[in-house]
Amino acid sequence: MSGTMIIAYLAAGVLFIRSLAGLSKQETAQRGNLYGIVGMLLAVLVAGSAWLSDGIAERQVGLGLLIGAIVVGGSIGVTLARRVEMTGMPELVAILHSFVGLAAVLVGVSSYLEPRGGHFTDSATRTVHMVEIWVGIAVGAITLTGSIVAWAKLRGTLSGKPLLLPARHLLNASVALGIALLAVPFLQADGTEGLPFLMAMTVLASLLGIHLVMAIGGADMPVVVSLLNSYSGWAAAAAGFMLANDLLIVTGALVGASGTILSIIMCRA
Repeated sequence: MSGTMIIAYLAAGVLFIRSLAGLSKQETAQRGNLYGIVGMLLAVLVAGSAWLSDGIAERQVGLGLLIGAIVVGGSIGVTLARRVEMTGMPELVAILHSFVGLAAVLVGVSSYLEPRGGHFTDSATRTVHMVEIWVGIAVGAITLTGSIVAWAKLRGTLSGKPLLLPARHLLNASVALGIALLAVPFLQADGTEGLPFLMAMTVLASLLGIHLVMAIGGADMPVVVSLLNSYSGWAAAAAGFMLANDLLIVTGALVGASGTILSIIMCRA
């Protein structure tokens, strides 16, 4: 990583921190949003330039797809944000969290199918990377499905009545145990032979996300959205480890920690 990129990442990280500080008060919220926008724009530009520095000629097709994705995604985001009412903001936040979870899942699967650098210098390095993939996909899948259920409950598409299955806590614990046990054959598999275990874990984590949120009443969805906000941050941080991207790790940790603190405050209130 070049010195210029390190400085740009550091500046973006500072802007994200300033953004969180600004959002803590109504009087400075607008300024906090501006800091966040500038920081994210800087992060995207720096990451894009780093990607191009590996060879523009070889990535001309990919560059067009990348720019197209940014334009389309940005246009959709602006349109949705301008149309949504303030009372519908929790719904928008919930569905945006699902996108973060989906991104973490896709990055994890992609990283597993084509590991960074194509090989690892030793087994310990590979094991650490596989654990990063496992955790990132698990948290991302829970965030994805949990956020979709929260969005549907806030929107009224799903009933706000909690789904209280018999022995639901035992069921959740069993699924969590299954996710942990599937990691054993996954870590022992050679190459990409562990993909079936990875997909099975993704399904279990997705079901766990659905059940966890379905068991909570609609009136408590704002607290759930706050908790899912922290999940999305930890999923982003895990994706940062997978991609060896320091800024993504820092940003994800900021979101994860702030979301956790906010959830605790809301629960106490």
